[in-house]
Amino acid sequence: MEAAAAKLQAGGLVAVPTETVYGLAADSTNATAVAEIYRTKGRPDFNPLIVHVPDLAVAKKLGKFNDLATRFAEVLWPGPLTIVVPKSDNCPVTAAVTAGLDTIALRCPAHPVMRKLLTESGLFLAAPSANRSGAISPTTANHVALSLGDRSPLILDGGACERGIESTIVAVDEGFYRILRPGPLTRDQLEEIAGEPPAVNEIGMVEAPGQLASHYAPSKPLRLNTRTAEADEYHIGFGLVAGDRNLSSTSDLAEAASYLFAALHDADASGKPKIAVAPIPADDIGVALNDRLFRAATPK
Repeated sequence: MEAAAAKLQAGGLVAVPTETVYGLAADSTNATAVAEIYRTKGRPDFNPLIVHVPDLAVAKKLGKFNDLATRFAEVLWPGPLTIVVPKSDNCPVTAAVTAGLDTIALRCPAHPVMRKLLTESGLFLAAPSANRSGAISPTTANHVALSLGDRSPLILDGGACERGIESTIVAVDEGFYRILRPGPLTRDQLEEIAGEPPAVNEIGMVEAPGQLASHYAPSKPLRLNTRTAEADEYHIGFGLVAGDRNLSSTSDLAEAASYLFAALHDADASGKPKIAVAPIPADDIGVALNDRLFRAATPK
């Protein structure tokens, strides 16, 4: 931990676990360090990054929180929620982090290793997923090493990530909010806190991570909503559809989310040239699961 904090303070990168996926962290105020994130991932520079902070008080130094944004943070932080708000007037985060936008994506993570790193380094950490851009997100330290190869930085191994899919992202504008990316926290949970449903999110420019049409993709062709697989397909099952690997034999969507990316990694490493995935209900966390699978199956 001491070495990781020193590396970040010197402008280096560190791969670190969160409760969602492993992140590739750098000092968000250091333009050279942030450029190294984009270079290491091969990430397009119009795709903004999430800045991780230890608490709401620090977040308010970087962004402008109205009453609704503050309510979301007070109820759901630390946790898998990213809140997109207008940047503060003197926000120290380098422009590359926000991709030139006048908003900033902020998250207070719950994982003890990431929280310890934030405290030890004293930095606001920009941290997209620690994998090649567009590839399957990493939920173990080994996934990071395999995906980044010789570009892999120092990795803090905190075991497998509990949630297994990236954070829910909401943009708070004036008195309403939009869901930019579904995730572990559901629409119903957000609506209960806000007291009203989210506004319609019109398709437009990329405002947050995870909005590219093709994302989270394995190297092999991926076929969705299939109860039976062909002989040349590695079958990822769910519920009563057993498959070669089952995300949850009890049809538990939270369990399925925690294993989704690990299953895609296994399928990609298997001897079969194609991948098939069983149907997953599109409700509750299933909305986020189907979002990730649809983007993973979209041709690049």
